[in-house]
Amino acid sequence: MSFCIDTWVKDYQQAVQSRFDGRIWFIGLQGSYGRGEATEQSDIDVVLILDQVSADDLQEYSALLCTLPNREKVCGFISGKEELIDWEPSDLFQFCYDTTPVVGSLTMLMQRIRREDIRRAVHIGACNVYHMCAHNLVHEKSADILRELYKSAVFTLQAIAFLQSGVYEKQKAALQSRLRPEDRCILEASMELKERKTISNEDLSNYSARLLEWASKWIRQGKEDI
Repeated sequence: MSFCIDTWVKDYQQAVQSRFDGRIWFIGLQGSYGRGEATEQSDIDVVLILDQVSADDLQEYSALLCTLPNREKVCGFISGKEELIDWEPSDLFQFCYDTTPVVGSLTMLMQRIRREDIRRAVHIGACNVYHMCAHNLVHEKSADILRELYKSAVFTLQAIAFLQSGVYEKQKAALQSRLRPEDRCILEASMELKERKTISNEDLSNYSARLLEWASKWIRQGKEDI
């Protein structure tokens, strides 16, 4: 039987509302299902924001997820409303723009995000990619880690493109046209790595060197206007 995300979300919504009725502020989808780019291997990145969240709530939420199909693919984010309102704004940028609403709206959070917060998101993203890329080259030498680093770089590219064009592109195909050549090559490399089942040691070195150089450039540019 083929998987239908709309059916799953409907079942999820009913289960969550049955358990947390009156406490739900927001439900949404992130990741490939939220972008309309999902494959059979994609995780289900679901967002749930309640009025508040206790340890007991988390345990009950975990048990609730086990009653739904495809539990092994379900991940995502759960939080209390007040914590999210006071969240680091540079993190909220990606969170808000990459989330497709199912119940409620994130408009109130979006209004808190300033241009300097998005520049900070770019700078922090580049720093994190640089650090882990160097660590991976020296210690882990893992193709899986490299793939995840390129995936993280795509989030930073979305922020860069937004600063340059004023448009947030969820889908990679549309994002390509918004990027400058030196940034577009990182997006294209990410797409290549996603399709490759194996990566040789030579390719690991070459892809890592490309990513490290790109991250270094954005770190050195700092939080200047883009």
